Amino acid sequence: MSLRVAAVELPHRYDAADAQWSALAGWMRARAHEVELAVLPEAALTGYISPVGRCDLSPFAEPLDGPTVDRARALAEACGMALVCPLIEREGARCYNASVLIDAKGVVRGRYRKRHPWYPEAWAAPGDLGSPVWSLGGLRLGIAVCFDLHFVEEDQGAALGACDGLLFPSAWVEDGRGDSRGPRLGGLAKRYGLAVVNANWGRGVPRVPGQGGSRIVGPAGAPCGVSRVDAEIRSVEALLGPRSGCVSA
Repeated sequence: MSLRVAAVELPHRYDAADAQWSALAGWMRARAHEVELAVLPEAALTGYISPVGRCDLSPFAEPLDGPTVDRARALAEACGMALVCPLIEREGARCYNASVLIDAKGVVRGRYRKRHPWYPEAWAAPGDLGSPVWSLGGLRLGIAVCFDLHFVEEDQGAALGACDGLLFPSAWVEDGRGDSRGPRLGGLAKRYGLAVVNANWGRGVPRVPGQGGSRIVGPAGAPCGVSRVDAEIRSVEALLGPRSGCVSA
C-alpha cells in the first residue's frame, strides 16, 4: 500500500479563478501518470486575501454541488488523479472554509470544514462536521486546515494515532518572528508516527509573510520527498506508505 502525494503550491491570486484553474489543469495534465493525490492550499482557487487586505470570502461561497466541485471532479477524472480541493462553501445562511476530497474517478469521497477559522475569517462559521479520517490507496488520512494546527491534538489526537498521514492545506501568515511550521509539523509527525502533507499558498498578490515553503514532513520529523517546479507551480512530492513510510516520489 502506498500513495504518491503532491503538495501543490499554487501562486496566490485573488478573484482570479480562471487563471488558477488553468494553471492547475496544466500541472495536473503534466503529472497525471505520476501523482495519485494532489493537495491544494487553503482557498487557493479564490485567493485568501484581497490586494487591499480584505479577508471576506463569502462572495465566493457556493454549495457542495456548485461549479467549483463540478469542475474539480471533471479535472480529477480526466487526469486520473485524486484531489483535495478548497471550497468556500455555503449551506443556508452559513459559510464555511472547506476542503473536499475527490478521488481519481471524480467521486466526492469526503468533506471537511475548518473547525477553527482564523480571527480575520469572520465570514466563516466554525466547522461542524468533526475531523474525518479518509481512506485512499489503502492509507488512512486525517485533515486539518491552517489555524486548526493549534488545536489539532485536542480535536483529533486519538484518531491521529491510527493515521498514516495528515493533510494540511494552509494560507500561513507569520508575524515576523519566523516560520514556526517546521517545528510544529515536525513535532506532530514524530509524536504520532505519521507524515504531514502541507500545501501552502504560494507567493503572489499581495505578498504576505509566510507564503511559500510547502513541504512534506516524514514521521521522523524531517522533510521528505522532492521539490519540483513545473511552469509557475512548485510542488513537493513523496511516496507515502502505511504509518512510518515516506520517501522521495
